Amino acid sequence: MASRPDRKPSARRRPRERTKQQAVLTLLSRAEGTTIAQVMEATGWAHHTVRGFLAGLKGKGHTVEVLERVRQVGPGAQGAKGSYSVYRIAAGKQG
Repeated sequence: MASRPDRKPSARRRPRERTKQQAVLTLLSRAEGTTIAQVMEATGWAHHTVRGFLAGLKGKGHTVEVLERVRQVGPGAQGAKGSYSVYRIAAGKQG
């Protein structure tokens, strides 16, 4: 079995290509941003997994901004199905 070449501990790793995480970062980098539903469709992740991923980006030095919040009001002034937010990684603040 071939071993991996040695890597300095301080050297940055090259991001893997064609991963779900990379797909989400690509969606978030678009000028129009992305919604949680779009990320769910692209990755197959559940709603709570997408939200956890977005929260985890902050710890990695990314700033995720909300471009737009669309609120559909249902009975009793509750948020109805169809409400969503559009997210994007803030330009120039990627880590």
